[in-house]
Amino acid sequence: MEAWTVLLLGTAVLVVAPVAGAFAGSASYDSRHAEAERQRADNRVVQGTLTEDAPSADRFSSRMRHPVEVRWTDPAGTVHTAEVKVEAGSRKGSRTDVWLDARGHLTTAPLTEDDQWTTAIATGSGVAFVIWAVSGGAWLAVRVVSDHRRMAEWERAWARIEPRWSGNRP
Repeated sequence: MEAWTVLLLGTAVLVVAPVAGAFAGSASYDSRHAEAERQRADNRVVQGTLTEDAPSADRFSSRMRHPVEVRWTDPAGTVHTAEVKVEAGSRKGSRTDVWLDARGHLTTAPLTEDDQWTTAIATGSGVAFVIWAVSGGAWLAVRVVSDHRRMAEWERAWARIEPRWSGNRP
């Protein structure tokens, strides 16, 4: 039983986990990509001007985005302001993209290609890890049960043999 379990779980770890992870990652990427395309089609981007400096970048926050006030004018000539996340170190007066929905309300930018890939890799890795963890837990459970049965068999065998071996017969 233990050998068959190791064979089946080994197959799960070596074959099923990577295939399932790749499938889940691919499905995640396709879903995020379609969502980003829908957002690009449904929303529009306008150029806004920063009205203040973003916090400076350092070696730990060079890729961080910080909320700062941005001003833009809609096609009707109305001036709007809102907080928009911009790259660290962006300066007052610089231009940035501001994403608006169909009603002209501020919305988030569509997912970037990097974000889509990051989500896909995290999803695929997570699925593979869960399969590995469940397989490891199943192997451990089978091993514990097998060891328990082996010890019980050993105890029964010892109970039969020990009186003859030691000369202490009941």
